[in-house]
Amino acid sequence: MKKNIFLLSFLLSFFGKIHAEYLLIPMEYTQSEHLKAYGIAYWVIEHGVDVDWLLNYRGGSFMFKYNPTFEQEMQVRGVRYEKISDSKSSEILAYVTSENVNMDAVKLEKPPKVAVYSPKNKQPWDDAVTLALTYAEIPYEVVYDDEVLEGKLKDYDWLHLHHEDFTGQYGKFWASYQNAQWYRDDVMAQEATAKRWGYTKVSQMKLAVSKTIKEFMGNGGFLFAMCSATDTYDIGLAAEGVDICAQMFDGDGADANASSKLDYNQTLAFKDFNLVMNPTQYEFSDIDMSDIRNVPESMDFFSLFEFSAKWDPVPSMLCQNHTRTIKGFMGQTTSFRKSFIKSEVLVMGELNAYSEARYIHGNYEKGMWTYYGGHDPEDYRHMVGEEPTDLKLHPTSPGYRLILNNILFPAAKKKKQKT
Repeated sequence: MKKNIFLLSFLLSFFGKIHAEYLLIPMEYTQSEHLKAYGIAYWVIEHGVDVDWLLNYRGGSFMFKYNPTFEQEMQVRGVRYEKISDSKSSEILAYVTSENVNMDAVKLEKPPKVAVYSPKNKQPWDDAVTLALTYAEIPYEVVYDDEVLEGKLKDYDWLHLHHEDFTGQYGKFWASYQNAQWYRDDVMAQEATAKRWGYTKVSQMKLAVSKTIKEFMGNGGFLFAMCSATDTYDIGLAAEGVDICAQMFDGDGADANASSKLDYNQTLAFKDFNLVMNPTQYEFSDIDMSDIRNVPESMDFFSLFEFSAKWDPVPSMLCQNHTRTIKGFMGQTTSFRKSFIKSEVLVMGELNAYSEARYIHGNYEKGMWTYYGGHDPEDYRHMVGEEPTDLKLHPTSPGYRLILNNILFPAAKKKKQKT
């Protein structure tokens, strides 16, 4: 009898050990490394294992089948996790997919190939997306005008536009930095590239680059932009055939009636805006609210909208966070005047009291795009020449989580639209 009890105990123990287990990465406040958790999710699907993104469950948690290598990697990267049983994972999936909760499970199955559009010459500022990718240990490649015009975007699924000016005005830095070596180097490099491609002006080359990026989206690509890359991309598209650059930027004067000649049908996000034609003013148009918002830093927070995880999975993925209140931050383009946003564009984050949008999203043909106002979510007023933000000091940053949501969501299995 005792032998039989011992054998039964052994068998139960044995089968318990080989019983399928899962790993759950909670993304609520208990997580100590939110940003690196995205890198783990990416790394797991790189290794051929699907990840369930549990929308609105414990801050947008990740769950996948147990593997000792995965567990070891999370320990190395300092990501908090929980080992759960097969039955517990089934219980969680049943709960989040039930009709009475605003949750759902989205399967991540293919790691997107990521490109960052960034100049090869050193710029005196950092880039939040590059910092996030590096810290999360998500691989990416750098492309710029040559690679875009050579047609290499077809090799990527996701493209980020680094702090960039697509109007050909070199960021409108002329008044303050015309004698700085980095500024002169940038002008020389961009003029040389334009000439090499047969363009007489940098603005013409940037338009060709912008239209090629638009084709990338049209074919199903995902575009993400921050700071001045948001409004200048739309401005450049709207200004096709119109000279909006002053003499110091392209050798001849701008069209005095440029604003009245803009074609808003070409833009992704904005309409009815007016250009800032003063070449010495550090602003491109009245889309941006940087100079007029007058929001005290202590009150500068914006709110994320809540979407239906089952009916609106894309904005739900893009807004996953452990808080719906995000600390504000400035940039050359800080926020978007809501009256200039097209009606079909989805506002996902706003500071309602000041009628400004901070985080917006839309579709273009087969692809999608997201604009995120501001320069660095953990540096309120990042100045030219300042040191890059050290994300080791901000491993749970909700502002940086929005960036990583955008990087990860192209990996999601496409769901059939509900009717």
